[in-house]
Amino acid sequence: MSDYVQMWKDLGMDLQTHDALCQVLPTAFGDVYLSQENRPQAMGFWDFVVSEIHGIRPSELIEAQKQGQKVFGTFCVYVPDEVIIAANGIVTGLCGGSQFWVPGGEKVLPKSTCPLIKASVGARLDRTCPFFRIADMYVGETTCDGKKKAWEILGEDVPTYIMDIPQMKREKDIQKWADEIAEFTKVVEDLTGNKITAENLNAAIHTINERRKALARVFEARKSQVLPISGKDALLMMQIAFFDDPARCAQMSNKLADELEQRIKDGVSVFPAGTKRILLTGTPLAIPNWKLHHLIETSGAAVVCEEMCTGTRYFENLVDESQTTLEGQLMALAQRYLKTNCACFTPNTGRIEDILRMAKEYQVDGVIDVNLKFCCLYDTEGYTVEKALKKSGIPVLGIETDYTDTDAEQLRTRIEAFIEMLG
Repeated sequence: MSDYVQMWKDLGMDLQTHDALCQVLPTAFGDVYLSQENRPQAMGFWDFVVSEIHGIRPSELIEAQKQGQKVFGTFCVYVPDEVIIAANGIVTGLCGGSQFWVPGGEKVLPKSTCPLIKASVGARLDRTCPFFRIADMYVGETTCDGKKKAWEILGEDVPTYIMDIPQMKREKDIQKWADEIAEFTKVVEDLTGNKITAENLNAAIHTINERRKALARVFEARKSQVLPISGKDALLMMQIAFFDDPARCAQMSNKLADELEQRIKDGVSVFPAGTKRILLTGTPLAIPNWKLHHLIETSGAAVVCEEMCTGTRYFENLVDESQTTLEGQLMALAQRYLKTNCACFTPNTGRIEDILRMAKEYQVDGVIDVNLKFCCLYDTEGYTVEKALKKSGIPVLGIETDYTDTDAEQLRTRIEAFIEMLG
């Protein structure tokens, strides 16, 4: 990694503790990613981003702030990036996916809180992640009780705005969400000093739609019997998408998709013919949480799709670009974002339908339902997911885990047995 020490000092980071993370990450990335054979050449971009993960993008954000732009840190796919971009703001994801940050979160949160929340809080309070230091405002949301309380703690340390997400999807709930987005536009305007108009919001909607289309192209290639990319590499692309400039993300994802489509034509696969195809569903896998993909893909199977926030939920469904008024655009945003099927909703039959649809589209042999420990929402919904899959004759394995490696071999044994059962 290049020398960013002065930048980290200026951000008030704990350099000694941060150095420990910087020493561990390259080895972990090398073991999981660089050990793969026959990777697409376009993955070199994401390899470079990870090699400079706490340097190159943070330095871009700081330079943008010097030019007067504001940075919004978000934790959830329900926060509409379009609104922030329309006001010339910048969005960066903030979810933590490393055990390294969990102890810091446990200083203020119960141990029985999910590791994603604990890691996110720990990354801020322990001053070991530049993204958490740079953001001018955090934007939280009410997708779970643990997050609601975490926002109160983070709000003592950094300006935090909370969006109230409806828990159902009736017409009045969609209207409520449109009203909530309208209130958010005022908050964004106040912080950035820029007015959101129908023209600049339409441009932002187009920008984010183009990113969605580019990511979708990569996932479309994963439907092929010729698997041109590993699940690990596709996951990395998705994880970085939350942090990257959206136009650059679209450009690089399209470049990757071009290569994957050519690989399919040439019959170039990264897995042997007949490798069992797995769909992952459940809680999001924030960077650098690569554990489950690595276990599956070193146990004889391939991950071909993720029905997760760090997967299809992030890019499926475009926002209607035909609206010409702010009111119409805000409703179009509300309608699109509420099509995302998080376990926080009740009833949530849409997610079951998504999983069954994707199982067919991606020609999967089995489904692994992943639940981060202490995530009550997805753990409870696992019952419905498993029942629906079994009724449809699709093998399913339920897994509960966290960010530690203490259960890795136990999980490997269960995953290998599941793959063997697939025949």
